[in-house]
Amino acid sequence: MLAAGELKRLRALQQKKAREEEGRFLVQGKKMVAELLASLWKIETILATQDAAEWVADKAQPRGVSVHVLPESELDRIGTFEKGNELIAIVETPGELPFKAPAQNELVLALDGVKDPRNMGSLIRIADWFGLERVICSKECMEVFNPKAVSSTMGSLFHVGVRTGVDLVEELQQLRDNGAQIYIADMDGTPAFSAPLTLPGVLVLGSESHGHSAAVEEIGAQVISIPRVGRAESLNVAMAAAALCMEFTRQCPATARAAAPR
Repeated sequence: MLAAGELKRLRALQQKKAREEEGRFLVQGKKMVAELLASLWKIETILATQDAAEWVADKAQPRGVSVHVLPESELDRIGTFEKGNELIAIVETPGELPFKAPAQNELVLALDGVKDPRNMGSLIRIADWFGLERVICSKECMEVFNPKAVSSTMGSLFHVGVRTGVDLVEELQQLRDNGAQIYIADMDGTPAFSAPLTLPGVLVLGSESHGHSAAVEEIGAQVISIPRVGRAESLNVAMAAAALCMEFTRQCPATARAAAPR
């Protein structure tokens, strides 16, 4: 049984301040924990009900990860789900990724002030679906390790490199200097279906409320849009990302890499 002080530390990981101080975050649920254990991410420990501990033991043992059995009531205090907190992993937050020049046929997703945790998670999942190796997040973006964001990735967080807290203007300029074409998604841009898209490229998506920032606009990127046929005022940022990534994949098949064994 874990000591009272240790349980208090784990409960605090629901809060951003504690996650940053501890360098730890929560991964919850069977699917997410299974994806985690199949990755190379560092796991401190796993907390589980008796039934969940029996399910996860064979998967955790080869990784040398300890599994602690706790009462459901205590797991509910540590986890963030309304129900279903039977399996929770405590995971080490990885170090910040360094700048990397774009590969020859690479598409990079860059997020400019995305604030909603579920959108953040969905965008990482979309990047994974379309074979993008990395996502870049401006310093104004939602924290990637927020429990809602982590859960919304459905495990894609462990497959995609996410570089966070960057000065996006500086990052985009560096990527362009290294050969990438910068594309900004905006309702008033050139329809993507008729715009020739090239790689390496960076697709910039702005915040849910305000779109891309003025500072990003000033770098002089190509502005593209999703053709609108109906009367909807706008699209969710994750929907827009999926539509545009699909068009990049159609025009530039090299963006779709073969799925790696998991």
